[in-house]
Amino acid sequence: MFTRIFGKPKQEPTALVTLAKLQETLEMLEKKENLFLRKVSEELDKAKEFSKAKKKKAAIQCLKRKRLYEIEVEKLGNFQLRIHDQMILLESANVTTETVGALRTGAAAMKAMQKATNIGDVDKTMDELNEQTETMKEIQAALANPIGGYDFDEDELEAELEELEELELEEQILDTETTYPVPPVHVPQVNQPNCRPLNKNSKEEDELAALEKEMAI
Repeated sequence: MFTRIFGKPKQEPTALVTLAKLQETLEMLEKKENLFLRKVSEELDKAKEFSKAKKKKAAIQCLKRKRLYEIEVEKLGNFQLRIHDQMILLESANVTTETVGALRTGAAAMKAMQKATNIGDVDKTMDELNEQTETMKEIQAALANPIGGYDFDEDELEAELEELEELELEEQILDTETTYPVPPVHVPQVNQPNCRPLNKNSKEEDELAALEKEMAI
């Protein structure tokens, strides 16, 4: 009922709508400015023609109209400057408004998060985490112990390891002495045809010796 009597409440135009309206007005002013500029050019041409025809009065009238059009062009130029200024201010205000709105939204979100998480809950959660961590360490330590409870003497194990290393070192020394190369001894050969070598010759060597003996005869 109140809506029918007083009408719907008037909604304020948004920044985008206002900018669009200003842009439309600016384009209209530019069209009118171009129109008046064309009229200025036409009146100037007419004044030149009347001046050539010696029609001074008509030429003066053309110059008067040209001057009026130029005044309108100047006014339209000022209007356009006003529109440009308004658009710049509106765009700046729109950016400022959006920035403030974003900051306000972030502050509200931060406030809600702080309300949902108080310092008591954080301390309680940290205590639970620390307790669970200590429990897990105890479990891992228990699992690391050997089955059957065997306890080895670390000193005895180290002594046994040293003995093994000494034995290995001695074996390496013995191997080195055994495999050390013995230089060959050169024995000069003496021609003794009647003496046979101590080593047992093979069949081929015996045949070769017999052949050499026959050739010597």
